[in-house]
Formats: sequence, C-alpha cells, structure tokens
Amino acid sequence: MVRTYFLLAWTWTRAAAAYRLSFALMIVFGLVTGAIDVAAILVVFANTTTLAGFTREEVLFLYGASAVSFTVCDTFVSNLDRISQHIKAGTLDTILIRPAAAWIQIAADRFAPTRIGRVVQAAAVLAYAVAALGLDWRRAWMIPVMIVTGIVIFTALWTLAGALQFALTDAPEVVNTFTYGTHQLSQYPLSVYARDLVRGVTYVLPLAFVNWQPGLYVLGRDDPFGTPGFMRFLGPAAALVLALAAASAWRQGIRHYRSTGS
Repeated sequence: MVRTYFLLAWTWTRAAAAYRLSFALMIVFGLVTGAIDVAAILVVFANTTTLAGFTREEVLFLYGASAVSFTVCDTFVSNLDRISQHIKAGTLDTILIRPAAAWIQIAADRFAPTRIGRVVQAAAVLAYAVAALGLDWRRAWMIPVMIVTGIVIFTALWTLAGALQFALTDAPEVVNTFTYGTHQLSQYPLSVYARDLVRGVTYVLPLAFVNWQPGLYVLGRDDPFGTPGFMRFLGPAAALVLALAAASAWRQGIRHYRSTGS
C-alpha cells in the first residue's frame, strides 16, 4: 500500500515539477502562508508577555508541534476531502475496480508536493522554540512521539471527514471543521478556551493529545484544568482508538456506497 501511494504521488510530483517556476513559487507561497499564522502569534505577544500563562516560546512550541503534524497530513492525505467530487462525478466507481485500496488512490489523487513548504516552515518554528526554551532533554523523547501521534490523529480526522461524505455527499464546511478547524483550535494553549470545550477535545475528540497534553509534559507544566498526570502519556492510545474508529467508518462508507450508474 505504501509503495502504491508513493508511486502515485511521484507521478503527480513529476507533472508538477515540469513547470519549474510555478513549482518553486508554490513552495514559497506555502512558506508565506504558514508564516501568517506565526505572525498572528507574534502580534499577540507584541502586546502582552504571556497568553493564558504561557510565554511566546511556549506558545510557538505548541504551535510548531501541531503544525508539523497537520502540514504532513495536509500534504499527504488531505485529498481525502475530495471524495464527494468523485461520488458526484461517478469516478469513484472507477477507483473501486482498480487493484489498489480506494483510500490510497483518493489520498494520492492530485498530490501537491508544493505543500512541503508549509512542513518546512512548521518544522523551523518548532526547532526555534525547542532551542529557545532550553528544554529538559530527559523529557525530549516525547517530542517525536507527540508529532507521530498528531499525524495519526489528523489522518484519522481526514478519514472520518471523508467517510462522512458518503452520507452527506456535498458538505465541505463539515469537512473543514474536522480538519482545518481542529488545527486552528490546536494552535494555541487550550487554557485560552472554556473548560467544557477542553473536556470535549480531551475525552470525546482527542485533539488535546496532538500537542497539549504531551506538550505540558515536555514543558514541565501542570494542566490548568487539573487533569491527572498520567493523561500526558495517553496520546498513542487515543490516536489508536480514533484511527480504528476512522477505519471502521471508512469501510462502512465504502460498503454502503451505491454506484451512480455513470
């Protein structure tokens, strides 16, 4: 499956690279787009020294960890949100009869390698924050764990959003809520939000395990909402549960799909 994905992605990459100037400009545009989110954080800290008790570098650390996970998924699996277009056009029928998993084909469809610019930008912010904070390196092992956990969670969210379109057919705003909306929520410390919302993204939709709970461990901070310490280490388990739920929802969507007849 992995080999199939990268073969399809390489085909789209070669097509995009044929127009070298456009390819380079789109990568730069990705860097600039990502920088806008960082600029918003810097504007906030131009007028205050802390945000909900967190310093600028701590907020940049939380942003960077979330952004790396999200931009990797945005690059490699975000085309799952185009499944409604395949359903309406009847091209999903063609995808389903090919000797490759439908999920792989749709995720790799129209792969945009130029999005790698946003991954680079997010990684640069995270690297700066880690260097500036002078973290306790005995806790640094959690950083790659939280990034991988975030990738699994965002991939599962994109898969759930795609599965939902088998029922809704055309609901881009719902898809954006699952994907881009959750990323926007995770860019800042969750302590800026209401307690009930934080409970929801901890115990229902495990968004808090992308960067908040493991990030508190890395930073050596207590949770302002008083969650127990062991919650900092439950990210992989939460990601696994969400991934299994997403896989089940995707299989149900494929199983109940009815051809357009075209």
